[in-house]
Amino acid sequence: MSGINDPISDFLTRVRNACRAYHDEVSIPASGFKTRLAEIMKKEGYIHDFTLVPDRLQGLLVIELRYGEGGTQIIRGIKRESRPGRRLYVGSGELPRVRNGLGTAILSTSRGLMTDRQARREKVGGEYLCSIW
Repeated sequence: MSGINDPISDFLTRVRNACRAYHDEVSIPASGFKTRLAEIMKKEGYIHDFTLVPDRLQGLLVIELRYGEGGTQIIRGIKRESRPGRRLYVGSGELPRVRNGLGTAILSTSRGLMTDRQARREKVGGEYLCSIW
């Protein structure tokens, strides 16, 4: 039921489940926010690529998943941090480090979506959306 009320959780859950099932790609209802999330995941090396496929409704975001040598999973975990029932905000001085810097935290800031590393560089805080490792 949370997918209806929380599109970010729905996005993360679909990607997590597709990775665990070793699918080559996963289709998700598109939005500008989810597209930006996919751009960050691609730039950080968690996914291979993504495409926007128009349809009669809102369009589909097709994400090509990435696997390592011998088919090992690149995305070992995805966790939703801030939820509609419990928002989680962090200041620029308390930005999270996921798995001692081996993972990535994604934040929604006044300057748009960005990783914890970008937020540290730009000295901004925001809503701590999710962790990927």
